[in-house]
Amino acid sequence: MRLGLALGYWGRGPSADHVPLAQEAERLGYDSVWTAESWGSDVFTPLTWIAARTSRIRLGTAVAQMAARSPTTTAMHALTLDHLSGGRVMLGLGLSGPQVVEGWYGRPFPKSPLTATREYVDVVRQVLRREAPVELDGRFHSHPYRGPDGTGLGKPLKPITHPLRADLPILLGAEGPKNIAQTTRIADGWLPLYWSPLRPDVYEASLAEVRDDFLIAPLAQARVCDDVAEGLLPVKAMLGFYIGGMGHAARNFHADLMARMGFEEEARRIQDLFLAGRREEAVLAVPDAFADEISLVGPRERIAERLELWRKGPVTDLLVLSSDRHTLRVLAELN
Repeated sequence: MRLGLALGYWGRGPSADHVPLAQEAERLGYDSVWTAESWGSDVFTPLTWIAARTSRIRLGTAVAQMAARSPTTTAMHALTLDHLSGGRVMLGLGLSGPQVVEGWYGRPFPKSPLTATREYVDVVRQVLRREAPVELDGRFHSHPYRGPDGTGLGKPLKPITHPLRADLPILLGAEGPKNIAQTTRIADGWLPLYWSPLRPDVYEASLAEVRDDFLIAPLAQARVCDDVAEGLLPVKAMLGFYIGGMGHAARNFHADLMARMGFEEEARRIQDLFLAGRREEAVLAVPDAFADEISLVGPRERIAERLELWRKGPVTDLLVLSSDRHTLRVLAELN
């Protein structure tokens, strides 16, 4: 199991520690470093900054939001950074949810998310292969554009720049069972938001046809500390926000996933509290057991034991969300 460093996305502004953290992770032998985007900083610019100051560590997006860019634009970003970094890019894509897609990007959330994802990946792969001009008469993505408000003058185009790698890895952030199953067929890897090594049955059916070379790279907050309950508070804060606020009361993919993982009643209570403006209570309502299952928190010996559980499953890459150098070093030593 390889280790990756997950930097997440910016809050109020850039962290001066991101580049030094990535450099430290590279020195410790981490395989990859990952950035993210929501409705603030973008995912590619910080990764380019890191690429210029590292030499070996692979560079991943977890995730680049599909609604933010047309698939050809995303492919342009990926192939450009892949050239500049010497072939280190891994392209993680995610569809996000209706609130973000329609509220921030000002686009309709696709009525058929699986079809939209499949078409998006198809176009990106066509660009990276550069075997022929890009063509797709899709439901959501049309190349050339053939809509009624077009000029009719568009023509299929090949990228002028030759991509460095036709097989640049594409990973998908998928949560629903059908979406995960499709991911195993059309992508090179999967980026689970929540992974519990104690509940392999949650994803078992969706991963039934997974290939031997398929990447499974979940995100896990980590902290080496003596007090487990205190160490879980940042995990619970993140869960409270995602479960309670990242979605509508009637359609929240994160809450649905928590429910499928055995915490349905708790997920709905977190939602209710958060949407009622009782955010601190929502965070405290996150069960310690759930936060603990999907993270690595506690003394070194405890983390060593729990890390063994992660190794026994199908996880190929563990993306560690931590800004603590001691934690990063301990995990590198234990791995």
